[in-house]
Amino acid sequence: MRVSFDLDEVLFVSPQTHKTEPPLPFPLDRIFRERLRLGTPELIRTLQELGFEVWIYTSSYRSEKYIRRLFRCYGVRLDGIVNAERHLSEVQRGNKTPLPQKMPNRYRISLHVDDESVVCSWGREYGYSAYQLNAQDDDWKDKILKRAEEVREKERRMRAQSD
Repeated sequence: MRVSFDLDEVLFVSPQTHKTEPPLPFPLDRIFRERLRLGTPELIRTLQELGFEVWIYTSSYRSEKYIRRLFRCYGVRLDGIVNAERHLSEVQRGNKTPLPQKMPNRYRISLHVDDESVVCSWGREYGYSAYQLNAQDDDWKDKILKRAEEVREKERRMRAQSD
């Protein structure tokens, strides 16, 4: 099962409003200016140890190479990345009608974590589960782990019923 995270205001947060991981050492802190929400590397590794694939699904135009390198600096290897460029070329393509800025179901993502309520509400319409995260929350990792397990169990029950 795949879990995806938005970047801005979800994993990349301001130290003025959120607890963050320590900044990277010089000169990496000059290349990667974003600050990760405190506990992000631990959460991603825990999800992967539990058998989840962890993806980034962002509407930003940061390159896949940049995102991968930033997370590697924190000892994290991502399973997949969808940025705005990839979304436009693979999801929106030539559709005349604008599609939502994120469609995790197109990448077999079962749970998407985002700060925008509209993206989370699209889950019901487009067939994915969502968890809204924006404010500082010391229990955010536990809540996401719990939600991921709930979604995985729901998918197991649905598969068992269809067999």
